[in-house]
Amino acid sequence: MPSTEVQRIILLVGLGVLGYLMVYTWTQDFAPEVPEAPPQAEAPLVDANGEDPIVDPIGAQRADTPVGEEAGAPVPSVDDDVPVGFGTPRAPDPEPRAFDDVGRLVYVRTPVHEAWIDRRGGDIVKLQLVRFPKTVGSAETVTLFDQRPGHVYVAQSGLIGVDGRDRNGRPLYTASASEYDLEEGTADVVLRHESDGVALTKRFTFDADDYLVTVAQDIDNRSGANFEAQLFAQLKRDATRPDDSGVPFGPRPYVGAAFTTLEDSYDKIDFEDLDDGTYRAEVDGGWAAVLQHYFVSAWVGAPGEVNTYYGRRLGDGNYAVGFVGPRFLVPPNQRTSVSAQLYAGPKDQRRLEEIAPHLNLTVDYGFLWWMSVPLFYVLDAIHSVVGNWGVAIILLTFCVKLLLYPLASASYRSMAKMKKVMPQVKRLQERYSDNRQELSKRMMELYKKEGANPLGGCLPLLVQMPVFLALYWVLIESVELRQAPFVFWIQDLASMDKFLVLPLLYGVSFYVMQLLNPPPPDPMQAKVMKAMPIVFTALFIFFPAGLVLYWLVNNLLSLLQQWYITRKIEKASS
Repeated sequence: MPSTEVQRIILLVGLGVLGYLMVYTWTQDFAPEVPEAPPQAEAPLVDANGEDPIVDPIGAQRADTPVGEEAGAPVPSVDDDVPVGFGTPRAPDPEPRAFDDVGRLVYVRTPVHEAWIDRRGGDIVKLQLVRFPKTVGSAETVTLFDQRPGHVYVAQSGLIGVDGRDRNGRPLYTASASEYDLEEGTADVVLRHESDGVALTKRFTFDADDYLVTVAQDIDNRSGANFEAQLFAQLKRDATRPDDSGVPFGPRPYVGAAFTTLEDSYDKIDFEDLDDGTYRAEVDGGWAAVLQHYFVSAWVGAPGEVNTYYGRRLGDGNYAVGFVGPRFLVPPNQRTSVSAQLYAGPKDQRRLEEIAPHLNLTVDYGFLWWMSVPLFYVLDAIHSVVGNWGVAIILLTFCVKLLLYPLASASYRSMAKMKKVMPQVKRLQERYSDNRQELSKRMMELYKKEGANPLGGCLPLLVQMPVFLALYWVLIESVELRQAPFVFWIQDLASMDKFLVLPLLYGVSFYVMQLLNPPPPDPMQAKVMKAMPIVFTALFIFFPAGLVLYWLVNNLLSLLQQWYITRKIEKASS
């Protein structure tokens, strides 16, 4: 195949890949929302015993007034969607009277969390991440869980099954305090409920320096009958996307569910997929998570227990993602405790890996994860020394260029030879302008004689493309780089450069590189190559500033390499 044809094919492939990435980015970042399908009736799931551990929401099967709630009292919407257990309905619980002056919400503040727990059911109905401003310089912090008109995202847990107090309504717990302020160590937020001789204690254990909360249910069976139940834990959420991109045209975050199974360590399920049917899997331990940009919430089951994980669309159009634990039996005058862990915080890879197997995969680097993960750890190691993520990106670029130096040296030597033979190439083009086959033959003979490779200059770019894409995912997925400042006007390396300084400098560096390289022998190729600085500059306007910084430094180092190697070649030839 003639060399010009090979070059054209490589160029077209490169442009095709670039075009695909642009279209993919557009569909992910700017495509309009698909209209939500109306709720559909679903066939109930049936377990091995012919019973239904996860059936339709309570709100679709019972009266509007929850069990134990006085008529006319306000009913939070989060009470309606707890999985129903087994057996015949029990009698309503009497309304607890103690500690009514505390109020429905219990407020908890730690150095990492601000949380509000509803005594009706013991659900976390609001949670803020104290250490993460919503935007750069803002006093408002990121809100993870919330319940307000038009938006629901809460963490629910309780007991279902034959005697579970959440089976047919949410119990109203009592609390000895309405506020907890934790500065160091750990603290237990305790809620209590007693009915029919069974005392329930729901304990939330908060850690001052951790985003992991342990939620335990202590059962003290003082009745004369067995107490049989199952633990459930779920995240209830609508499908709205948080506005956390920081700048216009920022990366569109994935918002949806994820699970781990024996077959798939990281099984990502879009909310739209749950419109078509219920997800179910039985896993030893396991976890169920809801993901958004930079942050994740996850219920983690106890290891050694086979839990039934599920994801489903509820009757009100919201979604439930969680698990139901195995049945347990508490004989009369006996006690037991069941628990689950709730992680609600940033996608910290190291911490998530410690909590549960494969939970760190919620930091989703895409198909190049095998390159992005080590790239992040190298970048993190550099940052631990220099203390600035922008400087770390610059030093990472130096490392990449150093590794690719042998390839770059061969490439620039090839380009220098190509530049030397260009006058002869032009003469051949003029002589054989009407005979392309002969022209290709003569050019190949010339390249072979002079030891020139017209494709040599493409290799460094092709090799760096995977690094470019892997670093792109590192920058938009790693919470460590969220709102990470560099210098002067660049206060968020994960967002676009608002003043467009870096993209314009990149375009200038690209243009200078083209001036130093021999033009392609094909006129059409030459025109396309001249347009590339403009095309890439326009594309990089919307890319994270950290990525443009990497590519700008890469171009500047390439110019220095080319100048140094070309000078050595000229000295050797003279």
